[in-house]
Amino acid sequence: MNRRRLLQIGSLGVGSIAITSKLFSSAKKITIGKKPLVVSTWGVGINANKAAWEILRKNGRALDAVEAGVMITEAEQDNCCVGLSAYPDRDGHVTLDASIMDEQGNAGSVAFLERIKHPISVARLVMEKTPHVMLVGSGAQQFAVEQGFALEDDKLSDSAKKAYEDWLKTSQYKPVMNIENSKGQNAFAPHRFANGAFNHDTIGMISLDAQGNLSGSCTTSGLAFKMRGRVGDSPIIGAGLFVDNEVGAAVSTGLGEEVMRVCGSHMVIEAMRHGASPEDACKLTVEKILRRKPSIKTDDIQVGFIAIDKNGNFGGYSIQKGFNYAVCYADDYNTLIDAKHLL
Repeated sequence: MNRRRLLQIGSLGVGSIAITSKLFSSAKKITIGKKPLVVSTWGVGINANKAAWEILRKNGRALDAVEAGVMITEAEQDNCCVGLSAYPDRDGHVTLDASIMDEQGNAGSVAFLERIKHPISVARLVMEKTPHVMLVGSGAQQFAVEQGFALEDDKLSDSAKKAYEDWLKTSQYKPVMNIENSKGQNAFAPHRFANGAFNHDTIGMISLDAQGNLSGSCTTSGLAFKMRGRVGDSPIIGAGLFVDNEVGAAVSTGLGEEVMRVCGSHMVIEAMRHGASPEDACKLTVEKILRRKPSIKTDDIQVGFIAIDKNGNFGGYSIQKGFNYAVCYADDYNTLIDAKHLL
């Protein structure tokens, strides 16, 4: 062993070596999964997958599929969590975050974007037409308008207005997990929970196309009644979304602050690089989050990940019960799967 290699190993630390050894020891025989394939978070993923699949089934590009798929969710008229119909921040404004990443490692994102219907499409243009990865706030809006996006009315949807008026009575801020767990059936009907709190969530989508290329997308309005200017993990490359065409793709959902603190989606990919299956890689990452929060209560936070590998295998895992994800790989196969969970 030469000196350079010895120093490289030494820089990892005992903990890192132990983790890497665990991953290698748990490596499974490579299996060939499904291709093309699209996987997305929560019950809303069923409809989103349909739009993505129309592209994939015609041998289209995964990047086009993950953009078209989540656009369906962004356009929904009664959606608490994604798009302009979503619940606002504590000042009464809807602000949107989104990111997208292709098979070549190119990425684009927007954050704190207002009055634009499809932030995922703006994120793609940031990737394709600028030298940057992320634009935020008024600058992101200005770029969107310059690219031909219309400035939409900033009026709250009826459901968002009702929820906001109810929240103002107490102004209590405590995220509640698993608002999306009704498996697509009337997923956004409840506006109020037992403790008076509300929650938002995300649609994340990852895809493997017929050519064997991967892409991913993520779009959200963030936590309900957040501080103005708050940005979660969804537009952060390596936190809410990461794609490595040699390995796989991963996306997160849940409390973004916890995902950002461990660079969650990147951690999932690295676990797969070292031999973990998509499901095991997601599990290892939520275990890491829990190790940071040893006194966590069962009703405190939810974080979930989904992942696919280069061979078309997929999986998901979450901290708490209630997270599910939609999988589509054939004209007659688009179904919701309840993720395994730690608690």
